[in-house]
Amino acid sequence: MKYAIIEDGGKQYRAMEGSTIEVDRYDAEPGDQIDLDQVLLVADGDEVIVGAPVIEGAKIEATVLEQVKGPKVVVFKYKPKERYRVKKGHRQQYTRLKVDAIVLDSGGKNGS
Repeated sequence: MKYAIIEDGGKQYRAMEGSTIEVDRYDAEPGDQIDLDQVLLVADGDEVIVGAPVIEGAKIEATVLEQVKGPKVVVFKYKPKERYRVKKGHRQQYTRLKVDAIVLDSGGKNGS
């Protein structure tokens, strides 16, 4: 089972070949190809390659499946005895990606 830990938008994701991940919104249409090159770790069975901080030449090839919205978050501010009530909502936008391949160039040894 080959997987990689990637960083995108200040967050880390576990990407396995054939799986889907939801990352912060990209300005891309469904069917577009995206390469994520901030690969922090690649594991394939007992072999583990750790970057310092990233693995040079490693990338994740992914296909955009769709643009989705996350669950609604309600922010309610209230001050008792002051008639102060503010209700706001927010839905974060995400891009759903299908991980096609984990690519290691030039042996994929760590980037030190």
